[in-house]
Amino acid sequence: MNKLIVPLLLTCAVFASPNYIKNKKTNTPANVLYSYSSSLKLYATSHNYNNKIAFLIDMNIANGKKRFFVIDLQNDSILTSGLVTHGNGKNALYATIANFSNETGSYCSSEGKYKIGAKYSGRFGTAYHLYGLENTNCHAFNRSIVLHAHSCVPDEEIYPSFICNSLGCPTVSINFLKKLSAYIDTSKKSVLLWIFKSALQK
Repeated sequence: MNKLIVPLLLTCAVFASPNYIKNKKTNTPANVLYSYSSSLKLYATSHNYNNKIAFLIDMNIANGKKRFFVIDLQNDSILTSGLVTHGNGKNALYATIANFSNETGSYCSSEGKYKIGAKYSGRFGTAYHLYGLENTNCHAFNRSIVLHAHSCVPDEEIYPSFICNSLGCPTVSINFLKKLSAYIDTSKKSVLLWIFKSALQK
């Protein structure tokens, strides 16, 4: 697992997150998520993954805002959302927007679809192995890119300030991981996670 880089300053500023993704008419976070969730539902069905619940992370949203979304694929709705880190990279220690790389030692996040694997107890407590399903993230498992929690990630949005970065892991708050675990641990089929950077949402 990855050591996290903690920013020097955190301030409180809470912003509302979208609740539903059925509105396709406007260029909103809801609209952006709908296009990705629809595609992911088809992928999940055709590859025998859980096609009812999935996780979406839009790395084009600043990391001080909630950008990790639990999606109800059947009803096109957001069940919950939370903050999540991205890889700091070698030259962008406190960058609020992620840069992608699939290379070992890049300390970057990797875009693409992931299968969420087995739960285990690691350096930061509960964690889940991640298996990259595309050429853009196929080295994730060997890079020790996992889904885990860290105390440096708050529960609520702090934008325009920023949260800590990681060395590539999508890292969430301790309380948010408990919510994610409830979905992952009760699923009979593997849950999908899709990390992307939307062209529309900033």
